[in-house]
Amino acid sequence: AQVVPDASRCVQCGICSYNCPIEIDVRASACRGLPINSSYCLTCGECVRRCPRGVLAFERLPLLIGK
Repeated sequence: AQVVPDASRCVQCGICSYNCPIEIDVRASACRGLPINSSYCLTCGECVRRCPRGVLAFERLPLLIGK
């Protein structure tokens, strides 16, 4: 899974980045509408849970079998 934002709802408050235990700048990606695809992301969900506007959500990634 990866965290994906709805950029139209992001007000750049920074709460997502503040609560990231790995200190990923989630806000920068969220305000641009880009998925958080950092290899350091633990997908712990803290940014998703803490966002007061519900901007962030998990999206499943397809499994690439046999590649």
